[in-house]
Amino acid sequence: MISGSEAAWKATQRPDVIDHSDPAPSRPAASAVPVAEPGPNSGPNHGLVAVPGPGTALPPVTVLLGQLNGARFLEAQLSSIAAQIGCHTNLIVSDDGSSDHGPMLVKAFSTRHPDIRVTRIDGPQRGFAQNFLYLLRSVGPDAPYVALCDQDDYWLPGRLARALRMLEAVPPGMPALYGSRTLVCNADLTPRKPSPLHARPPSFCNALVQSIAGGNTMVLNRAALDLAQAASLEAKKVVSHDWWLYQIITGAGGRVIYDPEPGVLYRQHAHNMIGANNSIRGGLIRLGAVLAGRFARWNTLNIETLTASSHRFTPENRAILQDFVRMRTAPLPRRLWLMRRLRLHRQTRKGDLALWLAAMLRRI
Repeated sequence: MISGSEAAWKATQRPDVIDHSDPAPSRPAASAVPVAEPGPNSGPNHGLVAVPGPGTALPPVTVLLGQLNGARFLEAQLSSIAAQIGCHTNLIVSDDGSSDHGPMLVKAFSTRHPDIRVTRIDGPQRGFAQNFLYLLRSVGPDAPYVALCDQDDYWLPGRLARALRMLEAVPPGMPALYGSRTLVCNADLTPRKPSPLHARPPSFCNALVQSIAGGNTMVLNRAALDLAQAASLEAKKVVSHDWWLYQIITGAGGRVIYDPEPGVLYRQHAHNMIGANNSIRGGLIRLGAVLAGRFARWNTLNIETLTASSHRFTPENRAILQDFVRMRTAPLPRRLWLMRRLRLHRQTRKGDLALWLAAMLRRI
């Protein structure tokens, strides 16, 4: 359901709808994945293609793309969206104040692909995280699925269909979020290595202290989108939209599906907002963030935002959030006791050690 405040927000929007033609029927599902014809500056197909699976056509997906001066790599990402098989895509682009020719590339893409409805809106210009929350709120009530999209990556052809097949198994009405590993690449999309494989199941006790999937891999069902739209109105400041989504969905008792199969080529370049962190250097940077108190400051911001939405949580997770708040300022013996009782954890042994160190040093 859409609240009065949400309806009022939507009434103020004046999107630039580039193509309002009726969406074409869903592209037929396929049991074998053809190699997509590359578009201008499109990346190579590295073979890590998620097979859509058998049977019926899948519902359409609304792709939410955050844009800001990303023209250099934008065409490749747009081409990979158009190359998705097994489901139809629509596209909403929120431009957060670009001064390059990226908006012209979006218009040209719309002309080349009249079967894709492309809508452009002006972003809030309050940072990348708020731009994605703004995008989530821009989606109408009839979209069954949404997928978040960065401007500089490349999607493998069957990745959306694979995500939808997994989300279809979730009971109707339950909020569900799909996220996956990525294949970390150089600026020219030469593969380097997959992102870390997380073996422990997603949970609120993990989400409080770690984000496990990048927003560039996330797909939400309708119930998760409804939850995110409502909660985003309560989120004054978030550290990162993907971390916030993981926390909100698990906190409310929803399901998070973590796919170990990479479906996104995660391009690394000099202007990444947030780069990959699966390296020794990345680990040292994260440890330095803990010791410098940055992790604690992130948790403070997260707690403020989650507390504003805690009425949406299950009673158990609401109690966990309250104990997490108490634990951060408790005397050392009680702090460590609460840490153990809450079963807060990260996905690796090294991550757990860093978390316990942060707790002991009151940097959590």
